[in-house]
Amino acid sequence: MEASERESMEFDVVIVGGGPSGLAAAIQIAQRARKDGEEISICLVEKGSEIGAHILSGAVLEPRALDELIPDWRKKGAPLNNPVSCDEVYYLVNPVNRIKVPNMFVPKATHNEGNYALSLGNFCRWLGEQAEELEVNIFPGFAASEILYADDGSVRGIATTDMGVAESGEHKPGFQAGYELIGKYTIFAEGCRGHLGKQLIHNFNLDADSGTQHYGLGIKEIWDINPEKHTPGKVIHTVGWPLTHLPGAGGGSFMYHLENHQVALGLIVDLSYSNPHLSPYDEFQKLKHHPVYAQYLEGGNRVAYGARTMSKGGLQALPKTVMPGALLVGDDAGFLNVLKIKGSHTAMKSGMLAADSVYEAVVGGSEGGEELESFTAKVTESWLHEELYTSRNIAPALHKFGILAGSAFAVVDQAVFRGRLPLTFRDPTPDHATLKLAKDSKKIDYPKPDGKLSFDKLSSVFLSSTNHEEDQPCHLKLADASIPISRNLPEYDEPAQRYCPAGVYEIVEENGADKFQINAQNCVHCKTCDIKDPAQNINWVVPEGAGGPNYPNM
Repeated sequence: MEASERESMEFDVVIVGGGPSGLAAAIQIAQRARKDGEEISICLVEKGSEIGAHILSGAVLEPRALDELIPDWRKKGAPLNNPVSCDEVYYLVNPVNRIKVPNMFVPKATHNEGNYALSLGNFCRWLGEQAEELEVNIFPGFAASEILYADDGSVRGIATTDMGVAESGEHKPGFQAGYELIGKYTIFAEGCRGHLGKQLIHNFNLDADSGTQHYGLGIKEIWDINPEKHTPGKVIHTVGWPLTHLPGAGGGSFMYHLENHQVALGLIVDLSYSNPHLSPYDEFQKLKHHPVYAQYLEGGNRVAYGARTMSKGGLQALPKTVMPGALLVGDDAGFLNVLKIKGSHTAMKSGMLAADSVYEAVVGGSEGGEELESFTAKVTESWLHEELYTSRNIAPALHKFGILAGSAFAVVDQAVFRGRLPLTFRDPTPDHATLKLAKDSKKIDYPKPDGKLSFDKLSSVFLSSTNHEEDQPCHLKLADASIPISRNLPEYDEPAQRYCPAGVYEIVEENGADKFQINAQNCVHCKTCDIKDPAQNINWVVPEGAGGPNYPNM
């Protein structure tokens, strides 16, 4: 690849990622600076084409962190217009039957009184507007591709991707070199399995004293439905079928009635599943035919599709979040409350606490580069830690005991022990190491999509508005190009064909031989391949800025 000179810009704080945690961090620093009459320069970069373009979540928002960050959010027009009106939980017995779970058996923390069903993407767009009003420099369409280090090994900022590089590595007409964004402190808020966050965890050995991180893949659609079937603010959660018939598979599904006669529905599949023939995408397509969901969807119109992974390891899997010159926040670290089935308010709070530590250091005259251990102390002393501590055993119990026994444990753990059972469960097997051999696993016969409730992958990717410049280096890097055919295919029937929810990976025949084909232009940036590949042979790196999905209101 041709070398290029990069311009550099200096700021007090550089923030990577325009999700809830990164935006909350930016707003918190800017608010404190304005209140104290301080001048602090803040730069936030977002790889999506705009703030919110890559945001995907259920989502039901608990406004606890927002109440602290922007107390007058109602006056400022925050898009929280759809309060939860009713809350239902079902156990799906099979493709037809279900059992409604009585409220008394649903942990109190899982209830949604006082919360709001919304588009997290639109909420982030609104947060972006609040940040810009506070003079935060927001650069959408710029993907942070490299960590910059000082001579002493501390983080000194990031570099963005070069634009206009051909697949061959040569510069195309209109080439533009990336920028070096230098900060006294850099806050990494990339989201689950962040490209740079993963490097930081490795380079600084941040997970040395942590348990194994685990992940789930969330697949989501938005539908316009018949107004007569729509109940604004209605929330439905389910566990059980279709995952209960698959050994080692866990997860759950949701439907949230949004504004404007729309519903958001999705399936979360734990990536610790063991059958290599499992296709999370096709399990989701099956799910929509269950009467719990079909009664709303029939006669409706599917308008959006997307997928994203989330960190589910809990407090015991949280890595160290500070290192010289940098901090990890949000789902880059794993601040998700599995019991509440929510991570936005915890992500925001982690960003706010990191912001406080950075602000105090900068105002105190620091030139950057040191570890801000005050962030660790602030987390430990906050309601964020309390939430994560009392819910820490829920996900491991579901992994350990299965859906029914694990759910029963959750009820007892919360009702009797209030989350303070004097032991902490751990699941040391990483998700990529759980697959059984294909020959020892039952093949799964997935029905063909009917074009009414269920659909093929390519038509779904089309709805995500995913787009990448085709003539650019592939952002899905294979450490060893031979492994998919020489190892993964004979041992696991190459599971990438099925775990990817966007049809990126295929086995095709070329000159009478099998070939592993990567359709990188389909990638919705979910990161499943980076997590689940059994050989850990796929490394997801950022493509050119503004590439990937363009979610309108996910």
